[in-house]
Amino acid sequence: MMQESIYNMIPPKPVVVVKPPMTKSKIPGNIPPTASTFHQPGTSHPVLSNMSGDATMKSVQDRTHAALGKPIGSYANDATKFMKKFAKSSSVPSLREVKMTSPDQLKPTHLKESRFLGGGGPPKRHEIPVMNLVTSKNFITANAVEVILAQPKKNQDNTKDYLKKEDFGRVPKYLHHVKKDMQNEMDYIQQLQDQHRADNASPMQPMDDEERMMLLDGLKSKWEAVNTAYQGETHIMIMDTKGKKYRKEKHEAEMAQIEKDIEKLSKKNIHVHLAS
Repeated sequence: MMQESIYNMIPPKPVVVVKPPMTKSKIPGNIPPTASTFHQPGTSHPVLSNMSGDATMKSVQDRTHAALGKPIGSYANDATKFMKKFAKSSSVPSLREVKMTSPDQLKPTHLKESRFLGGGGPPKRHEIPVMNLVTSKNFITANAVEVILAQPKKNQDNTKDYLKKEDFGRVPKYLHHVKKDMQNEMDYIQQLQDQHRADNASPMQPMDDEERMMLLDGLKSKWEAVNTAYQGETHIMIMDTKGKKYRKEKHEAEMAQIEKDIEKLSKKNIHVHLAS
């Protein structure tokens, strides 16, 4: 807040700020920018355009109605623009008009040969034709004799005889190819089925009786050996050391496990897991 003073009674002169002249660029404003990334979608141009700055117009021109189309009603047909008569063709002129405009079209392009010798139209006035030619042939008798002596015509059978074909009775070549393709497909399907069975096969397999008896004999022999060692220490009544106690418990556990294995192997229809 200004303090009250006699100097403030006279307002100060307003300072006029002189506006500097407007800066105008030397580069026109209607040329495309350099290294611009503004492109229309779906173009084959590179990512950047006008790298050198020499372009005078847009690299990709604007499409006025590419996205939403023209305004409603712009696609309607113009009632004044319809196909007129003879717009794509012309009427056939009459014979009188052809005679008046182009009589050359009525002239024949090819003349038939004359039926007279030498050609050139009818015979001349001074040319005398051959006359008084008479034959002694009796055409009635000649025709009758010709018909009597003529052999009867054979009816020609134009139907195709398939029994006389070169490849009659043989398997066509294309059937060999078809059979080969079918066999290849069957082999491929069989291979897939075998692979599927192998993948889904059970990992269990029955044990042979011979192998089972061999294992039983081995377990019995082992039980005899462990039992002999155990019987050798049964006279010791006082277990005053850890070693004696450990050996006794060990023999008892081994004998109990061997007896369980013998009991299992004594049964029939034993199956063994192949992965184990």
